[in-house]
Amino acid sequence: MNERSLSTLDRVLMHAGRMLNTLAHGAQAERPSPAENAPADDLLPHEKRHAGALMRINHAGEICAQALYEGQALAAKDPAIRRFMVCAAREENDHLAWCEQRITQLGTTSSLLNPLWYSLSFGIGWGMGRAGDKINLGFLAATEENVCTHLQKHDALLPANDQKSRAIVQQMIEDERAHGTEALNIGGMPFPAPVKHAMMVSSRVMTGLSYYI
Repeated sequence: MNERSLSTLDRVLMHAGRMLNTLAHGAQAERPSPAENAPADDLLPHEKRHAGALMRINHAGEICAQALYEGQALAAKDPAIRRFMVCAAREENDHLAWCEQRITQLGTTSSLLNPLWYSLSFGIGWGMGRAGDKINLGFLAATEENVCTHLQKHDALLPANDQKSRAIVQQMIEDERAHGTEALNIGGMPFPAPVKHAMMVSSRVMTGLSYYI
């Protein structure tokens, strides 16, 4: 269907379908998981629990990413910006599928709070979209910068011999960095350091709770 032929109702219904698919573990990756070519791991029980909890956080983060992009795309004023958001969400859907697969392999489950994270993130994304395209893109870039920082910490915290989880995290870092750079290149307003720091502090609520729940 042509972008210009879509009504607001069409976009809302399409969003609802993607939301249900995201929360129902229906993500299908377009790219193979980086874990496929990583060496087999031999994790001790406590290492497996820890790695599983870290990947549960990463999965919850990707739930938030899908919701943010959906909200931002729905409220974006420029159709070109909307297409960028939708394209980036599709690429990050790979991350969601990879994390889902990995947490299953590690014998754990996704966060029970994912519906809450999705709802809150969608609202934030929609608000940024309503604020204007420069702010919308700037928020995306700032978010991706914070996500890269968070993922780099997880890269260091994963058990040394968990190469499968590490391969996923490292590819996610590469993709997130590319999305943030592109958002600035196409007109995003760089956010000041204090604002980005506040965003990082607020995200710690999600990461702290998702480690356990």
